[in-house]
Amino acid sequence: MRYSIEFFNRAVESDIFGWPRGIQASFARIAQRMEESGPNLGLPYTRAMGEGLFEIRARGEEGIGRAFFCTLIGKRIVILHSFIKKTDKTPLRELNAARQRQREVQHGKI
Repeated sequence: MRYSIEFFNRAVESDIFGWPRGIQASFARIAQRMEESGPNLGLPYTRAMGEGLFEIRARGEEGIGRAFFCTLIGKRIVILHSFIKKTDKTPLRELNAARQRQREVQHGKI
């Protein structure tokens, strides 16, 4: 059974599909590998952020995109939040938004 990828909401999906083409293509390649092999790809594609939260590390000529995700029973991968990275460190507000959505997902609100 393959993994399935779903988005927390349409806004998250729209954000990712609004990324510059190169970053978007990188995300698509990583997402396809995750569907086939599972979410545990490791660096440079994915990274654990702690407490069951992970990030997809998309990169293109235009810059860097990040998409936070968690996994659920039934081989479901939920993309919780995304942003285009502008600094070396992940902004705390972006991480907090992903963690809040992770709590909602894990408590059955999706």
